[in-house]
Amino acid sequence: MFSYGILRRSLLRGGLLTALWITTATASPAEQPTTVVAYVAAQGLAAADPRVPRQQRFSQLRLLFDHYFDMGHVAAFALGRYRLLATPQELQQYSDLYDTFTVLVYSDRLAQFAGAQVQITSAYSDGAEPVVTSEISRPAGGSAKIDWHLVDRHGRWKVSDVVIDNVSMRASQRQYFAQWIATNGGRFDALLAVMRQQIAAARQS
Repeated sequence: MFSYGILRRSLLRGGLLTALWITTATASPAEQPTTVVAYVAAQGLAAADPRVPRQQRFSQLRLLFDHYFDMGHVAAFALGRYRLLATPQELQQYSDLYDTFTVLVYSDRLAQFAGAQVQITSAYSDGAEPVVTSEISRPAGGSAKIDWHLVDRHGRWKVSDVVIDNVSMRASQRQYFAQWIATNGGRFDALLAVMRQQIAAARQS
């Protein structure tokens, strides 16, 4: 059976990624990707403030994720080829769990990054996607390079991936999901079970 403890330790870094995928502003085509990223970072880190009650932090983050992160497309990408193993009912359960899983598992970990500063350093195009490069200075010292990939969804910029020091959140999550399924005999329902367990553990912590 896959070790949930290993997953939890691995997600510590992922919490930083999550904190940086959020915005409370509508991104119109006239807005520059750099402006959007700067606002996303500031609002995401503000929502992680440990002085805010835990449930309130989760509610704020859930609202921000639902509106300003490209959740549907990233959720589909995370399944990869294993999507073909699932029944329509299992795919629906996965869809229902994904948003809550993403926010709950990370929400408590965001507090350790409250107060960090993000500086935009450059921007370029990666095919059809704009990419904004930035640097975050951690409160305890040290910094990390962050590449933000954005996509235009019906006239609004949404973050489709965040890459910290060459580690892609989207690719990492896909790897975790594949490992959970493969470790449990290739059963798709094992992924759903792990997601439910992680949600329950986060709610009780």
